[in-house]
Amino acid sequence: MAPSPPTTVRRALDWLFRDRNTGAMTVAQWPNLPLWLFAGFTLAAWSAQEQGPLASWLSLGADLALAWWAADELLRGVNPWRRFLGGATILGLAALFTLRHAA
Repeated sequence: MAPSPPTTVRRALDWLFRDRNTGAMTVAQWPNLPLWLFAGFTLAAWSAQEQGPLASWLSLGADLALAWWAADELLRGVNPWRRFLGGATILGLAALFTLRHAA
């Protein structure tokens, strides 16, 4: 018996999550340098909350590292899902920045 043709849902999932370089399904990847920096700056900012300007600088470092990761995913993501994550993160950072500095 011949295999059935892929369904519309199957084709959509393949398009969304298939790594264009390796052909593997890629939803998440091991963190790269910008994400490790984001995690480090975030943890340091949380621990330095009472330190005044230090916490602000560490928070800015976290924001910049996350923006670096998001821009890299948007421009070089291995599939549409990864590029969507990058774009959504940039929009979220822009909204957060706007809300922080609106007052």
